[in-house]
Amino acid sequence: MNFKQNNTPLFDALKRFAGGQPISFHVPGHKNGRIPPGETREYFEAVLPLDLTELTGLDDLHGPGGVIDEAQKLAAEYFGADHTHFLIGGSTAGNLAMILSVCAAGDSIIVQRNSHKSIFNGLELSGARPIFMVPTFDDSVKRYTAPDIETVRMALQEHPDAKAVVLTYPDYFGRTFEIEEIIKLIHEYNVPVLIDEAHGVHFSSGRMFPTSALTLGADAVVQSAHKMAPAMTMGALLHIQSDRISNSQVHHYLQMVQSSSPSYPIMASLDLARAFLANLTSDDLELILESACEVSDIFDSSDYWDVLPADDPLKITLEAKPGITGGMIADLFEQQGIYPELSTNHQVLFIHGLAPFTQFDQLKKAIRQIGAQLKNQRNHDIITIDNLFTERLTELDLDYSVMDRHGTAQVSLHQSAGYIAGEPITPYPPGIPLILKGERITQSHILEVKKLAKQGVHLQHLDINDGINIFIDQ
Repeated sequence: MNFKQNNTPLFDALKRFAGGQPISFHVPGHKNGRIPPGETREYFEAVLPLDLTELTGLDDLHGPGGVIDEAQKLAAEYFGADHTHFLIGGSTAGNLAMILSVCAAGDSIIVQRNSHKSIFNGLELSGARPIFMVPTFDDSVKRYTAPDIETVRMALQEHPDAKAVVLTYPDYFGRTFEIEEIIKLIHEYNVPVLIDEAHGVHFSSGRMFPTSALTLGADAVVQSAHKMAPAMTMGALLHIQSDRISNSQVHHYLQMVQSSSPSYPIMASLDLARAFLANLTSDDLELILESACEVSDIFDSSDYWDVLPADDPLKITLEAKPGITGGMIADLFEQQGIYPELSTNHQVLFIHGLAPFTQFDQLKKAIRQIGAQLKNQRNHDIITIDNLFTERLTELDLDYSVMDRHGTAQVSLHQSAGYIAGEPITPYPPGIPLILKGERITQSHILEVKKLAKQGVHLQHLDINDGINIFIDQ
């Protein structure tokens, strides 16, 4: 055991400071938790004394040289990075800074098409010219997963001037791919590999999980510590481990995209989450795996869905049987007080935590009751779109650099085919845009959007019934 990894320097410094009962003549305005009145106090009184600012001894995220610096270095040591940056704006902040640090307006950058919306926001902010690699449709899980190695090779051959390749590993459902081989191929072209590993912060914990892209040679990796590790929401990490990426450039852009008043509780939770992961024992991991397998078996006892294969054993995906939708299943579980992570038109994702599950009887009872409710409800068609993408490599139909020169108008969704989208349409979660800003809208897009809206999937759009913005002056 590395006893150094037991240390939590940032959390300890905050605890010591709060324990001294300091008198606050500084921000934030809750004055060490004294201001919130009434019943709100019991919810916040434990954490607000730690919600401090850049006071003496508490360091500065944007110029660390004390306890934050020490906490980040402990994280870099544990994860095997040259440099680790704490993110208080989620993986979104890391993805933005990662992209902005490698490319500028007009530069080519190769990107996995089914990336998170923050990747596309980074591309737009940079003004780069993305070349999108279409993912393959995996029949075993009935989803688009990742581009195959031949698609990556084609992209590199056709665009040898690309500033980077951006990939997502694993996907939201815990599915991985032959990323080590792909990283080696990309490095043959001396191109940096940027990985959105939002759902893989726990991959460094043991062999029961897939191997982290950081271990497999990626140049920069972003991880959402709050997704799978016990960090607070918006707590994430950005790791750098290569001279192909400028750490000083990354730091520069992080100062731009992150708050100048970073949250100390979120940073402290990153310090604690790293210590938690580093101190998981083989026995701990074995108990977690046994629990995840047992939970998966319980889910698999129903006649109304199948449990799909997953490379990450903590991700449990249900595939609805014909006539049943994922939304129906998710709604019925929520009525039983059990909340899944997300549902699609035909799948529901449940995430097992990094601790043994204990409420087996409640889960079994809920599945029995849901089965009884579904018995007479098989009356919905399940449509799987496996032909949404027809070409391996695509580009935007309107470059980011010229979008500002075009006006926009609003048309109804069913009349939008053939127009170039003036805004993205993004089901959330998982936050992967179905239609990209600057992409020509197709009938397949319209069919999928209508289907998702009908099934109650949340679309990050004001109101799809009011129409969609399209570019004019084309």
